[in-house]
Amino acid sequence: MKDKPAINKLQRIALVGNANLGKTTLFNSLCGLKQKTGNYPGVTVDKKTGTFNHNGQQVEIIDLPGINSLFPRSADEELVVDYLLDADPENYPDKLLVLANALNLKRSLYLFDQVRDLNKPTVLAINFSKKAKKRGIEIDLDKLREELGVPVVLMDANEEEGLDELKDELLKSVDAQPRDIHFISEDDAQLLCDFQESNQIAHSYPAFLQLTNNKEDFKEFVEHNNISVIDWKRNESILRYKYLGNIINEIVQVDKTKASDFTTRADKILVHPFWGYVIFILILFSIFQAIFLIASYPMDWIDSGFAMLSTWVSDVMPEGYFSDLLSKGLIPGIGGVVIFVPQIAILFFLFALIEESGYMQRIVFLMDKFMQRFGMSGKSVIPMISGMACAIPAIMSARTIENNKERLITILITPLMTCSARIPVYVVIIALIIPDDASVGIFHLQGLILMAMYLLGILMSLIVAFVLKFILKTKYKSFLLIDMPEYLFPQIKSVLLSVWTNVKSFLWNAGRIILATSIILFVLGTNGGENFKNAEEIVTQEVGPEQPDLDQKIETYKLEYSYLGMMGRTIEPAIKPLGYDWKIGIALISSLAAREVFVSTISTIYSINSEEELTIRDKIKRERSANGSLAFGFATSVSLLLFYAFALQCLSTVAVTYKETKSLKWTGIQFMYMTILAYLVSLIAYQSLI
Repeated sequence: MKDKPAINKLQRIALVGNANLGKTTLFNSLCGLKQKTGNYPGVTVDKKTGTFNHNGQQVEIIDLPGINSLFPRSADEELVVDYLLDADPENYPDKLLVLANALNLKRSLYLFDQVRDLNKPTVLAINFSKKAKKRGIEIDLDKLREELGVPVVLMDANEEEGLDELKDELLKSVDAQPRDIHFISEDDAQLLCDFQESNQIAHSYPAFLQLTNNKEDFKEFVEHNNISVIDWKRNESILRYKYLGNIINEIVQVDKTKASDFTTRADKILVHPFWGYVIFILILFSIFQAIFLIASYPMDWIDSGFAMLSTWVSDVMPEGYFSDLLSKGLIPGIGGVVIFVPQIAILFFLFALIEESGYMQRIVFLMDKFMQRFGMSGKSVIPMISGMACAIPAIMSARTIENNKERLITILITPLMTCSARIPVYVVIIALIIPDDASVGIFHLQGLILMAMYLLGILMSLIVAFVLKFILKTKYKSFLLIDMPEYLFPQIKSVLLSVWTNVKSFLWNAGRIILATSIILFVLGTNGGENFKNAEEIVTQEVGPEQPDLDQKIETYKLEYSYLGMMGRTIEPAIKPLGYDWKIGIALISSLAAREVFVSTISTIYSINSEEELTIRDKIKRERSANGSLAFGFATSVSLLLFYAFALQCLSTVAVTYKETKSLKWTGIQFMYMTILAYLVSLIAYQSLI
């Protein structure tokens, strides 16, 4: 009896395409919430995979980074090319799905034609069908399928049109037929065949890529045959575009009388050499206003909710160490970060709108000439703007920058951008020095101060970049090649999915650190040496048994002589010139793990020696230093704002800098220059304001 075929075998499909063609939107539309992030084998670069079911068949989609061609010029492109050239059948996808742009089909087909010559089962999806129609562009799909010899689907990922047809094509059997060598001259083709045979490579184009992309590995063959790799690549491009031009002339018709193009009209304003910058600044300004105004109510609810939860746990549980651990350790610590979820969600939501609409690439184009003055290019803008959400993926995104000098400068200055982890610190401290109802005209003053902190980070990053421009040397001059996408109405499903993914990642990553930190801090703050154990006797002898606030003084003394207090008092001489006491010093140490831990640490410390269940803001406002003055006075608060604006209080960022640069030298330089800068600026600010 024959075995039944495994009809539900998982189909693995790799999604390939240029950047900014709606690849992420298509991936989200196909996979929805069934996504996960992992690492490519042997490297630390993240990859996104997702699954969907269609007609009883499960399909896995691997979303590869966007590339311009199979001639890699950046770490991202090298990763994709290496993946596509991997002959291991265990890891290789069953099909390649190439996404093209109906608005610029010739450029998109260049990458497709390269991928097609890998001789793997390939499906072509052409995106932006609706936009093409509005521009009067018509594509003869039947003739295109005949010319290319692969399945072709016309679709619109943003509108989710053509998805079912695409899924049907992905499940069909696709044969990969070898093509004649049309990308190289006849004489060079013979050399390529010799190389292919001697290295036992099955097909000609993978052999071509191995030879031209790994010159050092095949140096002997190249030198022996006097091969000019540069000429081979240039001629390949010329021959391909000539070949594709003939196809495009046959299958694409453009009737400008039918065009109703919004993008061209909008770009006259949005990338204008003057108004473009004005609009960009106004957009950033609106984002910072929204972070405070919209989020204020849910933040108050969350803050009060955690205070009530802490009180309830303290009331219902039997008195003891575990009850105190929950009510004065874990709950205040976790609440110190959860309270900022509304603001972080708003930040990610607005950034996702900018990305989905197509405006982000306009910012890159607009800023390119300006950024070149600081040793970077317009491509550096994307990591810098991404750094306003989180420095870790922002630094990783710098691998799309081809110029090593520009890439290194971008990595070194990106942590100066105000990330979402700084928001908890900024919001708490700004609220201490600026009243909630303060305004300048119609504008919320706290929002203006927050914007000023963001602008300060941008300004300092440019100053540091300008200095590095003269330290780092390179002969390579980069040019910005960018494909301007159409303006699209953001797909709410995709935007919300992006917000959910980022907020969940923030809570999970920060939550684990805070949970562990809160427990450690509580244990260290409730245990100590002889002075701690004899605190009641010592304090009673010093102030007398009739002192009205005797219990409070005992708890304060115990905290000061706990293991936690000893740590803080050890570093207090170094931070006292900045206006910080030993309690703030503890928060500085713990927030090395992650900046947002500062608030949860302060909340936990101030809960340990207090019987009152107060909100985080009230605890900080009421805290007094040893001399009776406010612990968070104006000068101290400004000093702290500046310290956290410049200090690299994030070990994860340090780790990812090392992974991306492979250099202990530059990783150490980044950490040291940011720490010294933060200390000096905070010192000057505090000493000037007291």
